[in-house]
Amino acid sequence: APCRGYLPWAVMNLLCLLVLLVMCRSVLSAWGTCGLWPMSASFGPMPGAWAGIVSIQDPWEPGTGHICGGSLISTEWVLTAAHCFINASSTWQVVAGATRLTHLGPGVQVRQIKQLWVHEHYTPGEERNDIALLKLDQPVVCSHHVQLGCVPDPTLKVSELKTCYIAGWRSTTTRGEPSDVLQEAKVHLIDAQLCNSSLWYTGAIHTQNLCAGYPVGGIDPCQSDSGGPLVCKDNNAAFFWLVGVSSWGKDCERANQPGVYTSIQHFYDWILVQIDPQPDRRASRHFVTAPTPPRKPRPIPTPLDRFSSCPFSLQKLVDFFNRVQELLQVLKRKLAREAG
Repeated sequence: APCRGYLPWAVMNLLCLLVLLVMCRSVLSAWGTCGLWPMSASFGPMPGAWAGIVSIQDPWEPGTGHICGGSLISTEWVLTAAHCFINASSTWQVVAGATRLTHLGPGVQVRQIKQLWVHEHYTPGEERNDIALLKLDQPVVCSHHVQLGCVPDPTLKVSELKTCYIAGWRSTTTRGEPSDVLQEAKVHLIDAQLCNSSLWYTGAIHTQNLCAGYPVGGIDPCQSDSGGPLVCKDNNAAFFWLVGVSSWGKDCERANQPGVYTSIQHFYDWILVQIDPQPDRRASRHFVTAPTPPRKPRPIPTPLDRFSSCPFSLQKLVDFFNRVQELLQVLKRKLAREAG
């Protein structure tokens, strides 16, 4: 049996050091990266699941005040749907790190909206260019409850991704109130040509859209999921791409009418223009970044240079080493008792 009292202390120290390095690597890997949104168990999201999702709220609305969902793509920027802001108020706020809206918990952070950028070609009532960016009044602090989504560039072959999820505080009925508890569902990406066919959406799907759900219906976003994320797991690694923003659908859970999402990679350059602090680039509507050649397999992505990444928390590291030291003291006392 391992860890018996007769093991030489030099060997024990070496083993402990190796364990410490492995554990430390796992801690460090959760910071400075994106797309590390853990899925929950079958009984629903746990605290810390969907760490990149936010609730956009109107404090003056009854109940939770939930209006739309959104996704953190940097510590200062939230990606969401343009149609959420047709009747927007300056009092709206962003709640990050929540799973239950009536009991926010210690991991929740609330921010005000400093700036709103709705796509310049979005027209209310139309389905095109349904995308918007919110700049927060102050950056969020990254934690196990608050992390960032990975924005895919145009080289990612989204249609080949197999494992996808949606989440939000969705209504349980078409005209119902938003849920108090974060809901999630596994969905499949549906071929755009099929989704655009005569028995489906009859030409209403554009190149900037994604369809996700099931042909027979049963799962797709309802009203309160507008602006929320569609994420898909990378086929070669354990992180998720933020591929879509929940945009529209004919009805909740109807057959042949899945949820329709704004394709984020289609607006990759637009996003860069809005968040880039350089005025000359900000003024240009046609700033194009040089595409990077595809890599097989893709490495775990880090937020782009123009996106603020989640910095590693020194206090988290200190807490981690304190817990490791306590564990080693317990093991040492146990070995001493066995040796005696």
